[in-house]
Amino acid sequence: MVAYKWTVLSNTTLGALLASLDGTIVLIALPVIFRGLNVDPFLASSFPILLWLLLGYGVVTATLLVTVGRLSDMWGRARMYNMGFAIFSTGSLFLFIDPWNGATGAWALVGFRLIQAVGASFLFANSAALLTDAFPPEERGKAMGINQIAFIGGSMVGLAVGGILASVPDLHFFGLTLPTWRLIFLVSVPVGVAGTIWAYAKLKETSIRRANQKVDYVGNVTFATGLTLLLVSVTYGLLPYGSSPTGWSSPWVLGGLAAGVGLLLTFLYVETRVPDPMFRLDLFRVRSFAAGTAAALCGSIARGGMMLLLVVWFQGIWLPLHGYSFAETPLWAGIFMMPMIAGFLTAGPLSGWLSDRHGPRLLATTGMVVAAATFFLFVLLPLNFQYWQMGALLYVQGCGMGMFAAPNAAAVMNSVPPENRGSASGMLATLQNTGQQVSLAIFFTIVILGLSAGLGGSAHAALATAGVGSPDLQILTGYISANPTGALFGAFLGENPMQTLLAAAALTPGWQTLPPSVSGALLAPHFFANAISPAFHSALGLAFLFAGAVTALGGLVSASRGERYIYELAVNREPVHEPASPADGLSAAGGAVETTHAPSHR
Repeated sequence: MVAYKWTVLSNTTLGALLASLDGTIVLIALPVIFRGLNVDPFLASSFPILLWLLLGYGVVTATLLVTVGRLSDMWGRARMYNMGFAIFSTGSLFLFIDPWNGATGAWALVGFRLIQAVGASFLFANSAALLTDAFPPEERGKAMGINQIAFIGGSMVGLAVGGILASVPDLHFFGLTLPTWRLIFLVSVPVGVAGTIWAYAKLKETSIRRANQKVDYVGNVTFATGLTLLLVSVTYGLLPYGSSPTGWSSPWVLGGLAAGVGLLLTFLYVETRVPDPMFRLDLFRVRSFAAGTAAALCGSIARGGMMLLLVVWFQGIWLPLHGYSFAETPLWAGIFMMPMIAGFLTAGPLSGWLSDRHGPRLLATTGMVVAAATFFLFVLLPLNFQYWQMGALLYVQGCGMGMFAAPNAAAVMNSVPPENRGSASGMLATLQNTGQQVSLAIFFTIVILGLSAGLGGSAHAALATAGVGSPDLQILTGYISANPTGALFGAFLGENPMQTLLAAAALTPGWQTLPPSVSGALLAPHFFANAISPAFHSALGLAFLFAGAVTALGGLVSASRGERYIYELAVNREPVHEPASPADGLSAAGGAVETTHAPSHR
């Protein structure tokens, strides 16, 4: 059994790394993918493709995690995990061999990404549960620390790997050409296939399964449909609607949000009435579980959108201001995000090991406080910062996230009965993934609205300074300010947006040909960055303040978790390093467990 627990840890760590890495690897590599498929990213019809490539993976995983976790408790966690590895690898292979081109090929990538996400949901939902089954309570923090490095660190590594692969030229051998964009998806294929074979060969069922349980069909349908409607509506809220820069006033978005919330409320009602609910609401009576999942949700809401905004800051503003061409920015944005990975690698395993000895509350809460402080310090950075300032803050924030992730995950999984670990793992992962999707919508709405309010003035000033006169000045200012979403994503996609804007403006009646010196100045990499900088910086400051406030709230929730509670030890009345929280247990049948404890320090 000693050797088996390390087999579980190594395989689930590989699975979590691959699944989370593929969630972000396309973020920086999108320019190469669009160019490779001959898709113009600045066309209005391309923006839904962009959104689904960015967000579709997270929508599917968030929707399926609770269902998969519950089914894993019933049918076997190793079985469902192994199936997930196989589905994930199949989706990766389809992404690599996508035979189409143009918009058809791009939508095919979206579909294959969704298949990949189905497999990822099986991996995410079962990794923590398999580790909790395999490791004794006194070692789970260490195991979770390593696994959480793969889970959260993989999303950061994906940024760097995507940037590096995006800079590799097309490969030519034996008369064949392997385009760069296919390399981005190829990286998961051999590792995924090897991991699948290894999982089927080595992982075995050790979980406790209760007989004669029924599938909660009504709960599954209401939850999956409701969450899908909610997240899809949130995604389309980022698209322009009519004269508005966002789609929050669209009747389709509002209707989808209302229907999604209504179905989720129906789901909660259903779960209190069925004998074998898919979502164990009674787990939230365990203070350690409730506080841990709520704090994780706060952390995801704060972190999810900020990762992408930091990449946009690098690619669209800072790197062009420092002389990098738009073609180079994907690679260097990934490289310059590396300090955050280093911080997470520094603090993650250590905090997990320490939480096994001293409990999770102090470490997890301190981690959230540190992360909140870095968000507030980001507000003070000038847009054209000195890199050592940004690098130091990224490292410290990575440390804060690492300090929180492992102790919190171990505390959540330690607090539930063995037969409910799949459900608990799925619920935790669902809240984290849903928080990331909601985070993207919140932060991009803040930035897009901020740009729409201030972009016209800053663009007009930059164009006038560059020597653009009337009527060209009014025409170009109108093009830039009318589409803040396109302005934001144009720089993010590694293309110089001014080329597209000038081409469109040249077709406008009344346009006068610009002198070569003026057009050359407009096409310089730093011009567009300077033009949007004032509006972008003010909007970015609001986003950082929001992220800091949500993270601080997560720290308060984490501090309220009470003393450490370990289900097995409480049920068996064994001592733990700290007193168990009074009346915070659940029996295998779902009822309260009487625990022995010293007075808690709540």
